[in-house]
Amino acid sequence: MAHLLEGIEQDGYDRRYRDRELARRIAPYFRNRGGTVAFVALAVVVAAAAGSAVPLLLARTVDSALSDDGDGRVAWLVTAVLAAGTIAWLFTYLQERMAGTLVSDVVLSLRRRVFEAAMRQDMTFHDTYATGVVVSRVTNDTQAFATLISLVLSLLGQVLMIVVLLTALFLINVPLALVTALVAAVVVGVSLAFRRAARSASLRQQEALAEVNGYVQETLRGIAVTRNHSHQQSAQAGLDEVNHRWFRASVRLNRMFSGIFPLLISLTGLGTVAVVLLGGHGVDSGSVTAGQWVLFLEALVLFWSPLTSIASFWSQLQQGLAAGERVFALVDREPAVRQRDSLPVPRLRGEITLRDIRFGYDARHPVLKGVNLTVPAGRTVALVGHTGAGKSSLVRLITRAYEFQEGSIEVDGQDVRTLDLDQYRRCLGVVTQTPFLFSGTVADNIARGRPGATRDDVEAAARAVADGDWLAQLPQGLDTPTDEGGRNLSTGQRQIVALARVFLQDAPVLILDEATASIDPLTEAQVQEGLDALARERTTIVVAHRLPTVRKADTIVVVDDGRIAEEGDHTALLARGGAYHRLYDRYFRHQGLDEDPADDPRLLSAVERKA
Repeated sequence: MAHLLEGIEQDGYDRRYRDRELARRIAPYFRNRGGTVAFVALAVVVAAAAGSAVPLLLARTVDSALSDDGDGRVAWLVTAVLAAGTIAWLFTYLQERMAGTLVSDVVLSLRRRVFEAAMRQDMTFHDTYATGVVVSRVTNDTQAFATLISLVLSLLGQVLMIVVLLTALFLINVPLALVTALVAAVVVGVSLAFRRAARSASLRQQEALAEVNGYVQETLRGIAVTRNHSHQQSAQAGLDEVNHRWFRASVRLNRMFSGIFPLLISLTGLGTVAVVLLGGHGVDSGSVTAGQWVLFLEALVLFWSPLTSIASFWSQLQQGLAAGERVFALVDREPAVRQRDSLPVPRLRGEITLRDIRFGYDARHPVLKGVNLTVPAGRTVALVGHTGAGKSSLVRLITRAYEFQEGSIEVDGQDVRTLDLDQYRRCLGVVTQTPFLFSGTVADNIARGRPGATRDDVEAAARAVADGDWLAQLPQGLDTPTDEGGRNLSTGQRQIVALARVFLQDAPVLILDEATASIDPLTEAQVQEGLDALARERTTIVVAHRLPTVRKADTIVVVDDGRIAEEGDHTALLARGGAYHRLYDRYFRHQGLDEDPADDPRLLSAVERKA
């Protein structure tokens, strides 16, 4: 059946865990819940003891009823049977109720832990693995693993009942007990032998389900593109492909369990036949009383039930263990961005120095090839260059979104890898080309710039961008609702909200990654006004494609094929007639038609030399 799993691949960070290791990893989540755990354990023991007492008391009741002097004991024994059954029911109910609360509490903590693990991963991780696949681990797999706990608690009570009953059976009749124990051992052995294959099949099914989740999420997020290009049929075909992989994995898992369950039922049936025949012969010969035979028959029902339950629960059990592997694989995955220390970060002056930085998103394709750059504190540096030259990669390294392979980055003379990462990132105000807004309101999204900000703080930040004129364009001002991603706002409005968020953050270092590349000229003027106000007395690094932004920079850095080709101001670089001049001719000249080289002798001489 290996062909059924074709196309399903494990994520690169997945690993295998032994059952004992998974138990060790989940144990800490119960330490602060000792009272509940103790009560559940007590309830399991009491329910198992009371449940075991029922067939023993029934056997005594039968023998007493058949004896000449047992009439007086029958009523008491019947009462005892009812009492034992009631106690077993009551404590089973309490066990299930408290265990349900306990498991939900564990799911809450475990899901929080897995979400934190996903949040701390570097951007390489999020670039590599689909969001829906990661979401599946945070939601589906944590629930499946926690469900395993409920199954274990349920089976634990039944196993305790087996132990008590088996002990009583050996005390009553050794041959019959040996037959029962032998069949039980065979059933357990078959189940254990089946475990490894079942775990593997369950893991593949969950990986296939994660693929489906990832594909559906990605397709729905890009629904506009799909419709605009009439790719609905292609999208459906893609879903059919991943869905059929899940189907094949589910079929394989179903075939395995559909084979093991009848086998276990057959084994327990043979054991029952053997006990009935031997017990009936014993009653006929007088070596076994009628009550003892009833005890064995009644015990068989209770005895085989947990063993066959292992088969019926085995699918969920193995899915839970496989889910545990996926959960802890994410928790244990070490981010590529690693800090050597976590020194506190004071208010930064903002001097940034890159020394011989070498970086590639993978080892075979270097992006930055020995970059040396110094950004003075409080100055504005514009990074320009062709698409793919390495501009955005530079700023992503400064924000510690990715880990560079060689070289060093220093901030105010301190190696960035020695700083507390969270504190350092709070010192960076980042505005990207396509800012993301969360569900809520415009005010909520601005407030994310500084936890604990008041409404007055939010309003002040909003009015700091273009004097707040943009707020009049929103139906409800700051209380205007925002959909996921801010889809109900224009690109320019989302960009202005992102700017206001950074204003509120009041970070000493500002990083603008093509912040005005996708907006109209009128909105760009508003955004640029906000940027000018925001950049005052701050270190600002701009990845720029617009001439007005480039010309305002104190220093322009030309990035070409992963290296620094030129540095200088707009006038000097044009006069030099090098890489920046070529970029200007190709990309910028049409944005500044009012600029005449004859107005500057240096530019005129450069043009004459080119001619």
